[in-house]
Parts: sequence; structure tokens; C-alpha cells
Amino acid sequence: MTSEENLPDNLPRGVPLRLYGRRRGHPLRPRQERLLAETLPRLRLSVADIPALPRPLWLEVGFGGGEHTLAQIRAHPEVTYLASEVFENGLCSLLSALVPEGGEASAPLPPNLRLWPEDARELLAALPDGALDRLFLMFPDPWPKARHAKRRFVHPAMLPVVARVLAPGGIWRIASDDPTYQAWVAEVFADQPFFTPLAQHESRPEGWPPTRYEAKALREGRRPLYWEWRRS
Repeated sequence: MTSEENLPDNLPRGVPLRLYGRRRGHPLRPRQERLLAETLPRLRLSVADIPALPRPLWLEVGFGGGEHTLAQIRAHPEVTYLASEVFENGLCSLLSALVPEGGEASAPLPPNLRLWPEDARELLAALPDGALDRLFLMFPDPWPKARHAKRRFVHPAMLPVVARVLAPGGIWRIASDDPTYQAWVAEVFADQPFFTPLAQHESRPEGWPPTRYEAKALREGRRPLYWEWRRS
């Protein structure tokens, strides 16, 4: 686990101590083990790869089951899409949709997708200034208890981190169905110099791919909010 004491030097003190929960849920099946051992290394992004990444460059933090990622890379083949997720079952969900059984080591992979299966803060620290054209945060863990607020990706100390890597005019999209997190987003973005509000939607706008988390929220009667912010 990355702690505040061993954060990269160019991340400010006060950033969330942890952005994620478990790395693994239920035990992995043999197919999932092969996906992690054989497919993930073929898509894995290293810090050394970053200078050669073509623009435009988009990043999704915490892609969950991968539905949003898959839809975006298919709709935007001209974009280099970075997708970050530490939860192994989520990684396997995305990888299983990319390659057929038996093709873990050899099936063609999307040329515009790279995966970062580590703490997203470390990737943000490694990216150069203004590298990103879009950032997506779709239905993040709300860390609903007050004592866990410091673990949220939307956090006062994270705003300058995101602002450094998002190019002027770049777009940050956020979606959440959790009332506590929705109020938190409003509070954190209320008085800051980095981002200009573009829109707040009460239903998913066109061009926002659905996710399993959104579907679950709607089934259970929770109403998501969808925000768009522009880097000032």
C-alpha cells in the first residue's frame, strides 16, 4: 500500500492516504489467473512508456468492471486511453471482454488501450504537465464515513494534482450515485481556482457510456449526478 510517507516527490502532502479498498474479492478462477499472467502484461503501462504516448490522451481512474472503458476505446479509436484499476476482479472483467478463452497470450488487443493496475496517484505523479485531455471518475468508492473522507479521489489536495496533468481546456467528468459523495463534490469544487463548471446532469448525457454501478444504483432507487468540469 502506498502511504503519505512514500508518495512520489511531486505529489503534495495531504493527498488521500489511500484511494482504493481490497485488491482481490472472491478467489480467482483459472481463466482469470491466465488473464492476469498473460494478457495484463501485454497492456500494462510503465513509466518508461509515458513519453511516447500519442495524444489525445484520456485517463479513467478506477474503471470497475470496464464497461465505460470498453465503450470509450471503441467509440474513440483515435484516442490513447489509459485505464487505472487495482481491483483484480475488475481487471479480469475488462480483460475477459477483450480476449476469447484460449487467446490470453496471443489474441489481438486494442492498440489504443493501456492499463495501470496500481495506485492512480503514482501515475498522475509520473505524467508530465498538461499531458491529459480528459479524465474520467465514474462512480468511485464514496468512502461514506466521515473518517474516510481523506480517502476520496475528489479531495481538496487532489485538485492541484489533477490540474497539473490536465491540459488547459481539458475536461474532467465525474459521476456518483451516493448522496454523501454528491454533497462532497459540491463542497470541494465550490471554492477552487483550477476548474470551471460546465454542467451538472441529473440523467446520463449522450456520450457517457453506462456502467454496471449506474444500473445497480437505478435499480435500488438512487439517482446519480453527472458533472463536467473544464481545466481553467
